[in-house]
Amino acid sequence: MFREAAEAPAAVARMLAANRVACEVLGERLRAAPPRAVVTLGRGSSDHAATYAKYLIEGGAGVLTASGAPSISSVYQARPQLEGALCLAISQSGRSPDLLAALEAARAGGARIVALVNDEASPMAALADVVLPLHAGPETSVAATKSYLTALAATAQLVAAWTQDSELAAGLERLPDQMDEAWSLDWSAAVDALTPAQHLYVLGRGPGFAAAQEAALKLKETCGLHAEAFSAAEVLHGPMALVEPGFPVLILAQGDESQAGVAALAQSLAERQARVLLAGAEGPGALPFVAAHPALQPIALVQSFYRAANALSLARGFDPDHPPRLRKVTETV
Repeated sequence: MFREAAEAPAAVARMLAANRVACEVLGERLRAAPPRAVVTLGRGSSDHAATYAKYLIEGGAGVLTASGAPSISSVYQARPQLEGALCLAISQSGRSPDLLAALEAARAGGARIVALVNDEASPMAALADVVLPLHAGPETSVAATKSYLTALAATAQLVAAWTQDSELAAGLERLPDQMDEAWSLDWSAAVDALTPAQHLYVLGRGPGFAAAQEAALKLKETCGLHAEAFSAAEVLHGPMALVEPGFPVLILAQGDESQAGVAALAQSLAERQARVLLAGAEGPGALPFVAAHPALQPIALVQSFYRAANALSLARGFDPDHPPRLRKVTETV
């Protein structure tokens, strides 16, 4: 996990260079014939990448984007009518049976299919109209790291080309170097705080919510921690009742319109005597972070988090490369 996560900046640079022309061509097609909606398909980390896609596509292109339920097709045999829709499929392996069934149903229902997939020879790639390879290289750790980060960067590159967002495109050029810097940051305060923990919340808002979802998953699978991800808005509707003195909360922010509200939430939690760990803004329990383009800052934050998660797993007596009862390719039906 450590070695593969450390390779993420180089993988992102490789992917951005390899897919530039394909994204420009696809972006032009999407402007000429905008989809009426975008349906995302993914499981685990890939579905968290789909959360990120929702915020970037709806915020940048103004097209309704929602996560599809693969079991609608694979288990319940339904055939959604998706004429005029774009189906964005995200996967490291491209081989999970339920995702393939959902893609086949989407294709039969009239959707255009774009696949963000690490294995270009996979069945998922064969079903797609357009393949944007993740170029992450081999990933053997059960915990996906560089394939998740390349999926986020690939999504941002696609949206930048689609919406002709020159600031986002410029931010992507700087991103690999910023990820390198993020990898070197010292999050040992988070490792020390979470080593004895049993439960925690991970919070984010906007594209940062996708980072919170991913961090919570990694804390479960590599560290044996009961971690739950919430939107920084949704946590106020019920989950806040569990936050007692000493309860740990990891908060991931980015420098957009949500930052002030997220920072205020961090302050409010600290006043309740929660154990606040805040990355991406100034405030109580602040962790070091790299200030990137707001839409890309979650990528840099996750890069820093992965190094801390690997260290935390070891500190808690786990093997981050071999989580119990898990395997690399989960073949859900």
